[in-house]
Amino acid sequence: MTGPKITLTPDQGTWVVRAGGAILAESSNVIELLEGDYPAVIYFPRNDIAMDFLDNTDLQTTCPYKGVASYFSIIGKSNTIANAAWSYENPDKGVNRIKNMLAFDIHKTTVEMV
Repeated sequence: MTGPKITLTPDQGTWVVRAGGAILAESSNVIELLEGDYPAVIYFPRNDIAMDFLDNTDLQTTCPYKGVASYFSIIGKSNTIANAAWSYENPDKGVNRIKNMLAFDIHKTTVEMV
């Protein structure tokens, strides 16, 4: 099956993820994923994420080009942001570089270069 062109590029600079007034991730080792006409998605290494604030959910989705995505909620002091991040635990061969990395929903968090 031929799909949209997907490119993975190490991004220069330092990126952060903010939610609920806290910084959840900060990294200079992100990968930018471009897929067809979709906006770029920034993937963060788990070692650069405050994983103690994330909790696995039961939600899974399947992309025919990347594989099965597992989701995480952000657990804050006063609220939970459901399914705010995702990861491809066993990505398809062409995108294997995002294995063990997480991306964050830009509608539920702030993802930006600092």
